[in-house]
Amino acid sequence: MQLKNLIGKKLKAIRLKNNLTIQVVSERAHVSANMISRIERGLTTPSVEILLRLGSVFEKSINYFVEEVENTHEIVHSRPGERSCTVFDDNQNLRTESFTAGLRDPQFTSFYCVIKPHGTSGDADMFHPGDELLYVLKGRLEMTVAGETFLIEEGESLSFKSHLPHRWTNVSETETHVMWVLSPFTTL
Repeated sequence: MQLKNLIGKKLKAIRLKNNLTIQVVSERAHVSANMISRIERGLTTPSVEILLRLGSVFEKSINYFVEEVENTHEIVHSRPGERSCTVFDDNQNLRTESFTAGLRDPQFTSFYCVIKPHGTSGDADMFHPGDELLYVLKGRLEMTVAGETFLIEEGESLSFKSHLPHRWTNVSETETHVMWVLSPFTTL
């Protein structure tokens, strides 16, 4: 099924299931009624920003709209070397493996991250909706949240509200291994 048709079909189904009119969804999502109608009819593919807004109305992640049910599962058992692997930025030397790839409509996301020595999230702070938890498995990570700096060592964790400005740096001379959990579903 084409992506725009899949998104449209799922949007219409969840809207009707919740007994909402296009106008009500439009007002709650701050997306024009015309755009919602076009999406539902499979005439256009919405941007990520619009999908995030629509998802917030129904408390659903973007995955709900874009993953076909046949390609997702209610149980995912991931093994080292078999996980979905991503390198976010060669300059930052960050490699992640997703624990939740393939999970049907997750309400959280979890990654195993390997950060090269002195790897960083960059000079600019990040912020996004939700909650964040990180647990250092090996190495040391310096995390700055809302201007306060924490040195998180092996076996330690840090939890915080993700709307607070934050950034991180591997302050080790070796790789730092971190388990990261974000809720609701988002990306690092």
